[in-house]
Amino acid sequence: MAEYANLTKEELLAKKGALTQQYQALKALGRKLDMSRGRPSIAQLDDSNDMLDVLNSRTNLISKDGIDVRNYGDLDGIPECKELFAGLLNVRPSQIIVGGNSSLQLMYDAIAKAYCFGVLGSERPWCKEEKLKFLCPVPGYDRHFAITEEFGFEMINVPMTDEGPDMDMVERLVQDDAAIKGIWCVPVYSNPDGIVYSDETVRRMAALKPAAKDFRIFWDNAYFLHHLYEDCQASIPNIIEECQKAGNPNMVYEFMSTSKVTFAGGGVSVMASSEENIAFLKKQLAVQTISNDKINQLRHVLYLKNAQGVKEHMKNHANSLRPKFEVVQNALQTHLAGKGIGTWRNPKGGYFVSFFALNGCAAKIVKLCKEAGLVMTGAGAAYPYGKDPSDSNIRISPSAPTVEELSAAMELFCVCVELASVEKLLEEK
Repeated sequence: MAEYANLTKEELLAKKGALTQQYQALKALGRKLDMSRGRPSIAQLDDSNDMLDVLNSRTNLISKDGIDVRNYGDLDGIPECKELFAGLLNVRPSQIIVGGNSSLQLMYDAIAKAYCFGVLGSERPWCKEEKLKFLCPVPGYDRHFAITEEFGFEMINVPMTDEGPDMDMVERLVQDDAAIKGIWCVPVYSNPDGIVYSDETVRRMAALKPAAKDFRIFWDNAYFLHHLYEDCQASIPNIIEECQKAGNPNMVYEFMSTSKVTFAGGGVSVMASSEENIAFLKKQLAVQTISNDKINQLRHVLYLKNAQGVKEHMKNHANSLRPKFEVVQNALQTHLAGKGIGTWRNPKGGYFVSFFALNGCAAKIVKLCKEAGLVMTGAGAAYPYGKDPSDSNIRISPSAPTVEELSAAMELFCVCVELASVEKLLEEK
């Protein structure tokens, strides 16, 4: 199949006519389709419904350390919940703070505390610095970038490679600029590319020598349990251990939650770090709150039981998600392969497929989709300030629709990619 860039103007015009007819026919169906966010499907949420029944008026509601979970106490989480997450993250329970239902809230809170008061080792609160900067691997997670934008950081794009962020660039930047206070990382099945950081990348990250002595790595394990294939499960070195080995024990904040494990609106979040960092943060937390929802923590422990129980539970999620990712890959391969108008990754886990259109086409593709009834994540969302310098990246979110809805959405998406690409090539000719 000839790449579209090699077609004559007349051939492109003929393609445009046929694609326009196809697009209008799909638009006329009046479908309402949505691939805008990585929400768990109803089936995935239903899979945890039994968790609602593990507590009742006859359940023992006393935690291991003798605290009634209905009452105040256990500021940093009940012991059995800390043990559950310590087993997943391969850290000690003393290195964990259990939060509310959202790890994003923990990340926001960590930035806010650093901004107001500094972190362990800070000479002054971050708000007292003349300039604040943050490294943002791109494409990346829009909600991460929204946090640092909210606090006025200058965000610096760092390109993603097949092994994670461009570490040559990261090392150079942090060594030379004390205004750089941190970096966002999604190390396993990155959002949206689905990239898994290599062992070398993890160790180079842990061994950074930042000019800012209070530099922090924000290590978001949002998808590290979300393998699609049992025989192909990503595993990376333990960042907290690697930082300890490299002489940077306090440099990393690690996060995870059960938002995409149990209930998206009723999960449990966790922050892990060095024991020094945890002690420092607990003093601040004691002023902020008396305790988080310990009833929900106990509910999760009784339902999931332990780290192995979580991993067994996640096999059901894989069975739900895998067919949807295969629908996306099959559609892209069938309709777009060999045409030279897009590239994409085939992730083995996570929640997204990252699609790269011809430069200058992403916004047009998303607009065409919307006008025909398909809502996508906004073009540019995976970049700081919502600005993709190449106007190329589109995040595909297959999790929420049914397989049938997803098949229809991908058919429309591929037509929109072709139509926008042909129009772009005609402009250039």
